Amino acid sequence: MPTMPTLSDKTILILSPQSWGTMFLSKHHYALELARMGNKVYFLNPPDYGPARSNNGPASPAIRIGPSGIHGNLMLISHRLWFPYLLKFHAMPLFHAGMRLQMKRVLKKIGRPIDIVWSFDLGNLCPLTWFGPPIYKIFHPVDEPSGPQAIAAAKGADIIFSVTREILEKYKAYPAPKHFINHGISPEFLPTGGFPVDSPHAVRGEPFRVGMAGNLLRSDLDRPTLIDIVATNPAVIFECWGSYTGGQSNIGGGGDKETHAFIAALQALPNVILHGAVPAAELAKGFSRMDAFLICYDIKKDQSGGTNYHKIMEYLSTGKVIISNNVTTYKDMPVLMQMTAERDNNDRLPALFRQVIENLSTYNDPARQRERIEFACGNAYSRQVERIAQLIKDRK
Repeated sequence: MPTMPTLSDKTILILSPQSWGTMFLSKHHYALELARMGNKVYFLNPPDYGPARSNNGPASPAIRIGPSGIHGNLMLISHRLWFPYLLKFHAMPLFHAGMRLQMKRVLKKIGRPIDIVWSFDLGNLCPLTWFGPPIYKIFHPVDEPSGPQAIAAAKGADIIFSVTREILEKYKAYPAPKHFINHGISPEFLPTGGFPVDSPHAVRGEPFRVGMAGNLLRSDLDRPTLIDIVATNPAVIFECWGSYTGGQSNIGGGGDKETHAFIAALQALPNVILHGAVPAAELAKGFSRMDAFLICYDIKKDQSGGTNYHKIMEYLSTGKVIISNNVTTYKDMPVLMQMTAERDNNDRLPALFRQVIENLSTYNDPARQRERIEFACGNAYSRQVERIAQLIKDRK
């Protein structure tokens, strides 16, 4: 059996549609894992809106490269455009002409040859066709593509990976090989010891605690169903991690009156605790106290279309049951998740929630907990990078 190759000693440029910040998504986790594996990683934030101008001069690109503060091999690149970002929506060829010059300046600022460009960018801000040999180009869409630019972003890729088969199918017109790689799990969430057989809160006669993580400002949450579940289960404590004010979020979210009303409704419920965005280690510690987890998105609005969510792997690492709207990636894995059968509504999710909570010892029996934990550990980001490296090697 051949030795599993690793991606190491490479210079990697990550193209991300979301900035670096407290809340981590797949692109942030991959950047950090690649740095841990001995690569020099440059994480390119999306451009600041601009342009920036001096008092008496033209716009400046203002490219800055600095340490991440997390790992010495991980550098963060911020940049402000010297032309109006609005060109992207009104004159894409002109926008790309400006961005191409901007990218040349970024690469000059990096000052070393790039081995791999790893793009998570569905906005096609920096087309992969700009990067010629010997640079290896990876396209890695982890969100549902919408619009022609999201599809065109795959052009020029040497290989394509995604977290759902539904997304891969949308790129079938491109010749690059395509592979399903599930969401990963970072080291902070990997269990280091045993796990409780039953709920510690049940043993002590305390209320069950149900965890939810993610950006609460997102409009694709099924807000009425979520409020209904929380309000009709007053004996359950719901702990939420993630942004609930605009200043907390590095990954976007609504600021409209409906969003404000939803957050206010959550805050008014006595059995809800909002922790806000926290570092991964603190999040993992909080998850370890939970008895169950809840996922509640409106699939018709959901940017992932109810196909997969990053948080699932982190929940599974605790061994505790997940109660969720329908998620296609896990449709044949009933031990891992308890989900509604319907793809178009969550009408039965409140009843499913009550059923699971009332029979929590059954759903959290030792065998089920062990299967969930083993599944999560098998998808650690280090393992996903190894799988990707092997797939790249097999194609050469």
